Amino acid sequence: MVERFLDRTEFESYEDFKQNYKLNIPEGFNFGYDVIDEWAKQDADKPALVWCNDEGQEKRFTFGEVKYWSDKAASMLRAKGIQKGDAVMLMLKQRPEVWFLMVGLHKMGGVVIPATYQLTPKDIVYRCNAASVKMICAADDPEVVKHVDAARPECKTLKYTSILGEAPDGWCSLRTDLDTAPDWQRPTGSEANKATDPMLIYFSSGTTGMPKMILHDFTYPLGHIVTAKYWQRVEEGGLHLVAADSGWAKFGWGKIYGQWICGAVIVAYDQEKFDPVKMLETMARLRLTTFCAPPTVYRFLIQEDFSKYDFSTLQHAGTAGEPLNPEVYNRFMELTGVPICEGFGQSESSVFIANFEWFPVKPGSTGKPSPLYDLDIVDEEGNSCEDGVVGTIVVKNTDKQHPTGLFREYYRDPDAMAKSWPAGTYSTGDTAWRDADGYYWFVGRNDDVIKCSGYRIGPFEVESALLTHDAVLECAITAVPDAVRGQVVKATVVLTKGYSPSDELKKELQDHVKNVTAPYKYPRVVEFVTELPKTTSGKIKRMEIRQQDAE
Repeated sequence: MVERFLDRTEFESYEDFKQNYKLNIPEGFNFGYDVIDEWAKQDADKPALVWCNDEGQEKRFTFGEVKYWSDKAASMLRAKGIQKGDAVMLMLKQRPEVWFLMVGLHKMGGVVIPATYQLTPKDIVYRCNAASVKMICAADDPEVVKHVDAARPECKTLKYTSILGEAPDGWCSLRTDLDTAPDWQRPTGSEANKATDPMLIYFSSGTTGMPKMILHDFTYPLGHIVTAKYWQRVEEGGLHLVAADSGWAKFGWGKIYGQWICGAVIVAYDQEKFDPVKMLETMARLRLTTFCAPPTVYRFLIQEDFSKYDFSTLQHAGTAGEPLNPEVYNRFMELTGVPICEGFGQSESSVFIANFEWFPVKPGSTGKPSPLYDLDIVDEEGNSCEDGVVGTIVVKNTDKQHPTGLFREYYRDPDAMAKSWPAGTYSTGDTAWRDADGYYWFVGRNDDVIKCSGYRIGPFEVESALLTHDAVLECAITAVPDAVRGQVVKATVVLTKGYSPSDELKKELQDHVKNVTAPYKYPRVVEFVTELPKTTSGKIKRMEIRQQDAE
């Protein structure tokens, strides 16, 4: 399938890949018809999806079945009055129906809004009104029903709510409506989508302020060929598991688009609550080929006894979402023999930078740029930084050619567009430096960089130093105000099993950082906590820690 969209699929070197990767976008490209239906046409029995949970239940679906149910979904949505360009919010966890609904919405030209089941009524009201949501499809979860019902009176455009389980008052039965939906035909004329039409809106993680709406068009799935084939290295017919709920942008990165273009079998591990032992058991039982998870998941997995599990089929592991600390990389490599290949990108993009197959991994580095993007690291005046100098990662020359995979706009937010995307250069807001070999090294969000006595200190480098100590399971580095130094480094630490908070341990951790990295970076303030505040996608909310300290 990949061959339909690329001039070449094999490359001799990274330089060859960077210079000669060429993507061909069919006119009116639609992931539902041009990928799912094409696979079904070639082989309706080709495996597409494995759904399982911690209760031992398992269901398997072929591309023929995904085509059938996505057609039913498109027909059902149209019968409800959903039209091309209308927004539908999905709160379906990892039920198989999330794949059917997403593909069905693509087929009928609707706008998909993925949403986590953890949203509060306030969150739901904000999203519905900001994006003019007309319908919510939800998993069979009483808490989700309660929150949607509480939000409904304030949702100005919301007309329908549909649920997988038994429908309470005011709800439709998603299962019944799918079962009884009539046949579906691909729209033509003005009802057919253009490649640049709105297809999907992500709400940003919201680590600062209210979440922004990130609008992607119908070409977005093709941007994830690099993500899936060349970074995650999925294989046709191989089982691929990504630790991500369907409400996260990571779902689009790892659980539908590039993976199905490549013909991989997606694993829908419908885990209600993260349990590292159960995840390891599931990974070993399914005989995975490829795996990807945020660093947080790896930190918990490597605390367990890997000798109980057979990972001989695992050929590749990846990570993104936050920087991967070298200590975690080294330990996972020791336990499995598989290196973790880090990638970097945003909800706004496909993978920007990654550890591709043509060069060795440098633990702690996020790798080298994707061929889809003209990347640079610039200073505050927009000038290119020399190697070794920290600056902001930007995408250049977007006015000359819009990169496939990069979002179209911050929907209904001209101020955010003017701030982040002026004059043909998109600023990611993330800082990094580049070494002499062309590897990028992530430092942190611009807002997270600490300025202490004239030094600029990235939180990641201090966190990495702390994580090499046996007592530290997780940590977050932030700044606290200081009358003399302007700011000083604070470490908020979650301890591993067998360690307890004490003044002696604080001193030990401070001395440890001084020995591992430059002494001026050590945390002058250390706080022990039982857990770190995180977004629903697992990112550490350093802004929340700073706000709590300020209060």
